[in-house]
Amino acid sequence: QVQLVESGGGLVQAGGSLRLSCAASGRTFSGYSMGWFRQAPGKEREFVAAISWSGYNKYYADSMKGRFTISRDNAKNTVYLQMNSLKREDTAVYYCAARNAPPIMTIGGYDYWGQGTQVTVSS
Repeated sequence: QVQLVESGGGLVQAGGSLRLSCAASGRTFSGYSMGWFRQAPGKEREFVAAISWSGYNKYYADSMKGRFTISRDNAKNTVYLQMNSLKREDTAVYYCAARNAPPIMTIGGYDYWGQGTQVTVSS
């Protein structure tokens, strides 16, 4: 089992930045690929970013490229999502997820999920 706890969400003005963290416990964190997803009110959960266990391979949804950066610190069992130039449409609950396989962009491929952290972007 892998337990995931997100933090770092909050209220920010458009154009601002936030850094989300996802702390993992349980099995060996470094062996897992990690992903960030988000779900806005009334919408389906969507892929944001993913990172391989080594941190070498990173993937982003097109709308996040250039604004969001995923990273990880295996020594701290933590994955991060740096979000810059935030827009109102980035408002959502952000979830981190883990899978014991190469990273993918589909929700169904992840085995473990956190409870989410709310990000609200105001105009």
